[in-house]
Amino acid sequence: MSTYMSMEHLRFLLHEVHNISDVLSHEKFSDLDPESIDMLLDAAKAWTDQEWHPYLKEMDEKPAYFKDNKVYSHPQIKKIFKDAGENGWISMYFDYEHGGMQLPYTVSLAVNHIFEAANNHVTGYLGLTSGSAHLLTSFGTKELQDQFVPNMLAGKWGGTMCLTEPQAGSSLSDVKTSAQPLENGQYKITGQKIFISGGDHEATENIIHLTLARIEGAPEGTKGISLFVVPKFRILDDGSFEDNDVITAGDFQKLGQRGYSTVHLSFGEKNDCIGYLVGEPNKGLSYMFQMMNGARLEVGMAATSTATAAYYASLQYAKERPQGRRIEDNGRKNINAEQTLIINHADVRRMLFLQKAIVEASLSLLIETSVYQDKFASGPESERKNYHLLMELLTPMAKTYPSEKGKQAVDTGLQVLGGYGFCMDFILQQYYRDVRIMSIYEGTTGIQSIDLLGRKVTMENGAALMLLVQKISEIIDEASTFEDLKPYASQLKKSLGKVQEVLMKLTPLAMNGDYELYLSDATIFMDLASNVVIAYQWLKMALKAKHALVTGTGKFDSAFYESKIHTMKFYYKYELPRVYSCAETLMSDEALTIVNEQSEILV
Repeated sequence: MSTYMSMEHLRFLLHEVHNISDVLSHEKFSDLDPESIDMLLDAAKAWTDQEWHPYLKEMDEKPAYFKDNKVYSHPQIKKIFKDAGENGWISMYFDYEHGGMQLPYTVSLAVNHIFEAANNHVTGYLGLTSGSAHLLTSFGTKELQDQFVPNMLAGKWGGTMCLTEPQAGSSLSDVKTSAQPLENGQYKITGQKIFISGGDHEATENIIHLTLARIEGAPEGTKGISLFVVPKFRILDDGSFEDNDVITAGDFQKLGQRGYSTVHLSFGEKNDCIGYLVGEPNKGLSYMFQMMNGARLEVGMAATSTATAAYYASLQYAKERPQGRRIEDNGRKNINAEQTLIINHADVRRMLFLQKAIVEASLSLLIETSVYQDKFASGPESERKNYHLLMELLTPMAKTYPSEKGKQAVDTGLQVLGGYGFCMDFILQQYYRDVRIMSIYEGTTGIQSIDLLGRKVTMENGAALMLLVQKISEIIDEASTFEDLKPYASQLKKSLGKVQEVLMKLTPLAMNGDYELYLSDATIFMDLASNVVIAYQWLKMALKAKHALVTGTGKFDSAFYESKIHTMKFYYKYELPRVYSCAETLMSDEALTIVNEQSEILV
């Protein structure tokens, strides 16, 4: 079985860097301990080794397809759904009262890292089912919960989120799917939804669509959007199914993730599509944000995990592929010497370290964000607000950095393989195609960047940013107590200062009402801020590694901890300096992308 992720790194992050025991100390998780978490992770890995990873390539070569108004998925998806339901994998973070394991969300996301690294074509089916069921347990009536949630968590019914429409794209204020009230409290749904992941397949008996629609007479824009449960089949009193006029109009054959179906749905072509209101009218988008925020972290995890699998595939190749000879001290190569493995060439090692630096820190960022989510949901009331602010601030970065840099990491891995990386016989080309969608899913990089700079940085007068700066400063101060980490702590401090300098330049634009100019380079700011946050993750990992080496109390060998410190140094040499080029762009007074008469002519 090939290596596709590191259980040691995952445990290092959970137990030593982010201290999952702190989350487990909350009353809600009193039945859990670190040992039980490790056993769960081992069970997940054993399952994916056997039932997920062996089908990765086959799901790409034999993708989901549309025929006779249906979408047919790989038969292994049905088996995984069944096993996931029976063994509680879909309901991991659900409370006991709903039949869940009542795990911290952090642990659920860690399990998803194993799943996604093994086979990124599968987890979306389960994750959307879990997320849509969670929406119902959060905002739905008991009647709706009883009718839909048990079969969804059991893996018998799938679930989706239906937001995007042909004319609206990511602009949800332009949603036109309509909901006409009926006398019995139900609604007739009419409209089109596109790019619906997992929207049709043969793996479950029914599919439950959590759908945004506008009740007749509702206000314009996002304030008039409501949330509905729209099942593929209605459930009659005797438990039998009745067609609910949800038609699969076609599917989208994608560049990657070809085993993960994506469809175009049509609601109410026969005027017989029934929906059930979730929560209050006109509050649908606020409800859906629960699922969207969770989905953003899960997309970030999918990108991280896909890039992680690509890293281990390219690392394995580099350890096996002989080519060329090392340059000797005289600057020449000894052509009579045996060929060396390519992992011994400095440039190949640079590429491998770049992959490692990206994927391992991305995983750390995602775990930190999910820890804040758990502490917000279950921690002491007096601390919840701060954890919520931190979670909100980090979420767009936790989605975007792994998605954007994951592309670079996989691309770099393909380069390690040289010509073989471009050939279908090797898995890197598939990972390259699979990871490309992640920066588009659940809000593009541009949307996430506007969210970060336009909303999260400014919310509550910058309170979230101040909290994060405090967290980073604490790590800087602690790392400064070790002489060999002190230079890197100083480098991070200077980079953090550069972020603050940029915001001092940009903030007056927003205060003066020039929001378009303020947000015009939001994506560059995302790059700047993410680089600093990832450097913070690396300094924190290096600090924990240094403690383990000095005290001898770590769970891993010295080579493991030394590798963390070495990769931190690599990141600070090769990646963190990019902060200064981003800052130079952001502080420029030239506005070259704002639409005006001249720019239209130039384009």
